[in-house]
Amino acid sequence: MYILGLTGGIGSGKSTIGKWFLEKGIPVYDSDKEAKLLMNENPSLKSQLIDLFGPETYLNNEYNRKFVAEQVFENKEKLAALNAIVHPAVFHHFQEWVSLQNSEFVVKEAAILFESGSYKDCDFILTVAADESIRIQRVMERDQVTQEQVQARIANQWTDEQRIEKSDFVLYNNASLEDLKNQFHKTYKKLLKRIQRS
Repeated sequence: MYILGLTGGIGSGKSTIGKWFLEKGIPVYDSDKEAKLLMNENPSLKSQLIDLFGPETYLNNEYNRKFVAEQVFENKEKLAALNAIVHPAVFHHFQEWVSLQNSEFVVKEAAILFESGSYKDCDFILTVAADESIRIQRVMERDQVTQEQVQARIANQWTDEQRIEKSDFVLYNNASLEDLKNQFHKTYKKLLKRIQRS
């Protein structure tokens, strides 16, 4: 079974592309969503995170994302320690998920596909790119956060240029939703041809 890595910076629109794959009957693994579930439900993961950040990591048994975000904000060592705990757990969970699928290919959606190293497990990579100013505006409106907060998140991610260099397919999300959908349909056809040739 082939694995398509779907990535893009914060606010690029990769979740929209993930939904369109689902509409075509392609299974999509949302790494960010699954990581949140694991952090709330996996006892081993929870104890490791509490050891790292302290008891405030969980409020009423719920992962305290805001608190942890503040801890790793501008602290690359703590961010690396967090990723070293969460990424292996997500990797194993993804492997189990793949074994249950019955499809020509599956999509692994991940904001930090390259940064986490999980791009190495993908057969093809699709990046959704958008101008930084557009992405900042989208995230400010979506998450009700400041420009500075969005830029801090962007600073911890690869640039579009870095992603594009290692990608098989690129969608540019600077115009209308209709324009993005047209690009998606063309890319989907190209991807199927690549899979059939492999």
